[in-house]
Amino acid sequence: MKFRCDGLELSEAIAVVSKAIGNRTTSQILEGIKMVCEDDKLILTATDLEISIEKTIRAEVMSSGETVVPGRLFGEYIKKLTNESILCELSEKNHLKISYTDSEGVLQCMEISEFPKLKEIEKTNYFEISKENFKKLINDVFYAVAQDDSRPILKGILLETSMENRSIRAVAVDGCRLSIANKPINISTADFKIIVPGKNLNEIARMLDSEGDIKVYIHSNNIMVDFGDTIIINRLIDGQFINYRQIVPKDFSTTITINKEQLEDAIDRASVLSKIDKNNLVKFDIKEKNLMLTSNSEIGNTKENITVGVKGNDLVISFNSKYFSDCLRVIDNPYVKINFNSPIMPCVITPVDGNDFEFLILPVKAR
Repeated sequence: MKFRCDGLELSEAIAVVSKAIGNRTTSQILEGIKMVCEDDKLILTATDLEISIEKTIRAEVMSSGETVVPGRLFGEYIKKLTNESILCELSEKNHLKISYTDSEGVLQCMEISEFPKLKEIEKTNYFEISKENFKKLINDVFYAVAQDDSRPILKGILLETSMENRSIRAVAVDGCRLSIANKPINISTADFKIIVPGKNLNEIARMLDSEGDIKVYIHSNNIMVDFGDTIIINRLIDGQFINYRQIVPKDFSTTITINKEQLEDAIDRASVLSKIDKNNLVKFDIKEKNLMLTSNSEIGNTKENITVGVKGNDLVISFNSKYFSDCLRVIDNPYVKINFNSPIMPCVITPVDGNDFEFLILPVKAR
């Protein structure tokens, strides 16, 4: 095994696949990165058995071969060589010599036969979506993914595709809030309903930073996301997702239309005092064409008034300010509608037009 490649390209590829290296692995081989060089390319792979990431870069291959390097150590070493052309050569004793300018380093590699084989994913069932839409879809709902282990199913994001509507829906819920986002897709070979670990989908979304499309293949209990030079295989979560459609109210007694940026800024200011009292409580007082936001603590209080469009009844209701801020942060629309029924029932935030998202937030009983 002998190849030459650009130090920056190699460092960036290591950073991508390293996201699949487990932090608490009990197997040393899972801390490694498999490297295969062949046909003028270098393929790097890492896995923690739940998620596997494969990245391909250009390389000048003198002789093909494969090995497993200690992932984090190799990554830290190559990170110092981003301005170099790097020559790597594997010895018969499984030592990788890394040569650059007039210097070199040597790493002891791991046994290639111990590295897990990746799942074989059939490319029969899939959907295709633009990178931009998939990234936005996941960003819109990830904040509502549950963080605790009491209900593992809620640590996932539900993905549902519709061939008829050529659309995909993402759903996340953590018990206090629910987020639903919809985006168009280019094609789908079937109607899919799968649950993917939220943290892994978020990592995938963070990798999508260019134009183009991706294909998401579904096979057995896995998905494979293919965006050209990078392939990610992820195990799905088994189980039944909650019936979210029963949670979202269909009719409302009060609806306000409000400037999103104004509301976001007002909540941020009002929450400064509420955080001191550690309750994050912000009260909404809707009356005529005005929304008054108030927060109180032992050392002071604040009031924010915003002119809004109102349909329906006056209402006083309180929320955790963080839940509202998390939700508003992912909304790009200049105006939104917030729909209410009573001080003890959830509100639902929607676009003024269309159905790109529905965000539900449970109220908090004011003291």
